[in-house]
Amino acid sequence: MTELTNLTVAQIRDGHRAGDFSAVEVAEAFNANVAGAKALNAFIVETPEQALSAAEAADADRAAGTLKPLSGVPIGMKDLFCTNGVQTTAASHMLEGFVPRYESTVSQKLWDAGAGMLGKLNLDQFAMGSSNETSYFGNVISPWKRKDGGNAALAPGGSSGGSSSAIAARLCPAATGTDTGGSIRQPAAFTGISGIKPTYGRCSRWGIVAFASSLDQAGPMARDVRDCAIMLENMAGFDPKDATSLNLPVPDWEAALSSDLKGKRVGIPKEYRLEGIDPDIDAMWDAGIAMLKDAGAEVVDISLPHTKYALPTYYIIAPAEASSNLARYDGVRYGLRDLPQGAGLQDMYAATRADGFGPEVKRRIMIGTYVLSAGFYDAYYTQAQKVRTLISRDFTAAFETCDVILAPTAPSAAFGLGEKMADPLAMYLNDVFAVPASLAGLPAMSVPAALNREGLPLGLQIIGKAFDEQGVLNAGLAIEERAGFTARAEKWW
Repeated sequence: MTELTNLTVAQIRDGHRAGDFSAVEVAEAFNANVAGAKALNAFIVETPEQALSAAEAADADRAAGTLKPLSGVPIGMKDLFCTNGVQTTAASHMLEGFVPRYESTVSQKLWDAGAGMLGKLNLDQFAMGSSNETSYFGNVISPWKRKDGGNAALAPGGSSGGSSSAIAARLCPAATGTDTGGSIRQPAAFTGISGIKPTYGRCSRWGIVAFASSLDQAGPMARDVRDCAIMLENMAGFDPKDATSLNLPVPDWEAALSSDLKGKRVGIPKEYRLEGIDPDIDAMWDAGIAMLKDAGAEVVDISLPHTKYALPTYYIIAPAEASSNLARYDGVRYGLRDLPQGAGLQDMYAATRADGFGPEVKRRIMIGTYVLSAGFYDAYYTQAQKVRTLISRDFTAAFETCDVILAPTAPSAAFGLGEKMADPLAMYLNDVFAVPASLAGLPAMSVPAALNREGLPLGLQIIGKAFDEQGVLNAGLAIEERAGFTARAEKWW
């Protein structure tokens, strides 16, 4: 049964259609892996019955000749997506015990496509973090270990660390993630899997617990590029319930996959060559450039001059939006309510928010409230929005001379749990390569490309023009085929 958990989404889908195995066998195999991996803490809620129910329906559909695109495929759902009748917490004490009576648009699309749910995946609290250490339900642990590095536990990346760890450990073949400033791409790079953040608006935000509304975007995480294409096809699409949803047809990204890049130009941004960066990162980047040349692409140098302002811009805009979005958690309508004896309304607000939010969430709310305050709005928030426009214009100018941009996903491999928690600025620097594409709303993907000297995965990032997920996926496929990344974490859990 464990062999089934080594299959990709495409292999499960095709094998089930061919009658090589039943969907119930697949669900049982993954349920067993989930149940046996408590040490990773990847799941907040396990839903083996839902996975089996969907599998039984998939087997019945096969018998009736009415198979759906994801029939027989069980997946993990990041616990930021509201799921009808299943606890949705955003990994916070504030929403502990909250059971929605409705389904997010993205998860509903996946269930309609025939997928089953193995459970709700752990994450950084309210998606705020880069290491999955801010979760109220405890940190997720990466299945990877440093070569000759003892048993030191490593971060799986964040905020979608439960998703990345679960896929890398073969607890699920694919999972949903969300990306505000790199939260799909960075954990994918840390754990040797693939993940794509589509163009802002491709996937509906309705029913996803909000962090920063102008940046949040759902996307898939999976073992390879093809699986990401399959998942994205079944997650994307116009949603009238989301005012920022793109009213565009969903392309058949899987059918159009091609690693032939003849006639394509790949931009290499000089500003991403950071002084003092890990030499393994630069070596991988140079190897990636050679891979894309081998695929037929022409490599050109480009400039993104406002890149150095991207991180401070992000850490003004995102906390500002978070402070507004998280104002709804006041103990009145739903979620946690702390009502000290004899307390008034203001006391209840204060007690509930003090108890319900973790330190990182409080930090970002405070920063956001400060930059939105009357005396500082123009000096910080308005200026940040202007710089965001300049960053977006940089990409527009660069794409006049290239089709996609190649860069590292993160400035390092996975770091140890606890190494950066005491230094928020060091933690925020993990997003230095990921944030610019988020601010510009562009599609971007991480693909595993190499192992570093310590035997840990490193990821390459492909950034594309708005709406050109196909170009991003194709460049990712070219790297995937040439990198030949087949390494996986040795089981210790």
